[in-house]
Amino acid sequence: MGLLIVGFILLFAVTSLPNLWTNYILKKHRQPHPDIPGTGGQFAEHLIKKYRLPVTLEETPGGDHYDPIDKVVRISSENYHSNSLTAITTVAHEIGHALQDQANYEPLMQRTVLIERSQWMQKFSGIALMATPVLIPLLHTPLIGLVTFGAGFIAMGVPVIIHLTTLPVEFDASYKRALPLLKEGEYLDDADLKTARKILQACALTYVAASLSSLFNLWKWIRAIKGR
Repeated sequence: MGLLIVGFILLFAVTSLPNLWTNYILKKHRQPHPDIPGTGGQFAEHLIKKYRLPVTLEETPGGDHYDPIDKVVRISSENYHSNSLTAITTVAHEIGHALQDQANYEPLMQRTVLIERSQWMQKFSGIALMATPVLIPLLHTPLIGLVTFGAGFIAMGVPVIIHLTTLPVEFDASYKRALPLLKEGEYLDDADLKTARKILQACALTYVAASLSSLFNLWKWIRAIKGR
């Protein structure tokens, strides 16, 4: 019991605290920047043309992301119309993903395939778990237990794999694409580059936290199965 409590405290620390820190950093640097001439949307358009990226640009009410399937860079409305360091750094990161795609960056390709396959795997696991209570009294076979275990493992294990494969993709987009892009293009001075690095580091913590959270959930599920 004590170990479980410690586990929950650690889970809170590794999931909630990074998110709180990231929100603080992003909010801190959302104010308009006097030395940046254009908005996030304009910066994205410029980079797409500069690197001849075969992608389109969209403003979205949701979160910033790059869609490698539809080849779309989606920038949130808040960042699209802002010239803050948060907006410019976020755009550079998402363009970093588009550059990965253009270069056929293998980890991005693998993650994309995994996410596509995981969608039908998750549907299968959901149907199997819902059908199990009905099938057990009807069929009376130990195979149902194996199906249930497999469905549960897919439901808990696939997110772990996706999160772990996401880490190298996100780190590469931030530190090997976005930061060099900002520096080599002289879009930010040295002081602002340091701030951009802090923004990317804060965001990177959330990816690590999500991975640890999914691992913890898988551990809890395995522990519960063993306890039966």
